[in-house]
Amino acid sequence: MKVLDKNIEDEKEYSDDSFWEKVKGYALSAGEAVLKPALKMYYSAQDADTPIWAKGTIYGALGYFISPIDAIPDIVPFVGYSDDLAILVAAIAAVAAYIKPEHEEQAKEILNQWFG
Repeated sequence: MKVLDKNIEDEKEYSDDSFWEKVKGYALSAGEAVLKPALKMYYSAQDADTPIWAKGTIYGALGYFISPIDAIPDIVPFVGYSDDLAILVAAIAAVAAYIKPEHEEQAKEILNQWFG
């Protein structure tokens, strides 16, 4: 039950509003490479078919992404988002089976709106 409790705690640390605030505020500096996995996981976490353990992994990674405290501060040119990307890629690898084509399409749609 400890794992389930931790997943629920991760979900409480994460919020939709803080995710969208970070994504919109830093979209250009973070770039598509960072935002694409974040958005795919975001939409996967919204899906009722995604198991709770996968949602916990996703919320943990997205929580790190939106956190103002990073291993490498986001304001450092060129490498500021490398730690965020590493966390997102590791999490996406763990939950890849639950990322559906429609989640990828939703992410792609947003990225096309922002980056053309």
